[in-house]
Amino acid sequence: MMEYVTTPVVPKRIALVAHDNMKREMLEWAEFNKYVLAQHHLYATGTTGRLLEEMLGAEVIKLQSGPLGGDQQIGAKISEGEIDFLVFFWDPLAPHPHDPDVKALLRIAVVWNIPVACNRATADFMIASPLLANEYQRRMPDYADYISRPTPDNEVLPA
Repeated sequence: MMEYVTTPVVPKRIALVAHDNMKREMLEWAEFNKYVLAQHHLYATGTTGRLLEEMLGAEVIKLQSGPLGGDQQIGAKISEGEIDFLVFFWDPLAPHPHDPDVKALLRIAVVWNIPVACNRATADFMIASPLLANEYQRRMPDYADYISRPTPDNEVLPA
């Protein structure tokens, strides 16, 4: 059974992440949307957060750099219900030493059913959506059965 979680009208909690080769793209996108972004709580990984804060002139909650655990910190905030959507400008053509963290972040966003933009076109659609400025009923998966599933030894895990 799915539950519904209501996200606030405004401000939403937006996580912003960009790989090195995509930081310029993120900054251009954020500058174009600075008046909309200023109405929300912004979170970002390391350098991206510093650059965004300087460019926007608005507070950005800065976490660690992605390769140093920032992607995982954002993933933890998603699983704790502290992020409403993720904008992650990732570079699919460059190898990254923290690729497992990137994959885990995208996976956790899907697990908790939050909107994710991985490129500028999708980010444009998300930020222009009327749902950004309004209350939204997000379907929250119910993982009770998963948590209480039998272990390989046919034991039931404690809830």
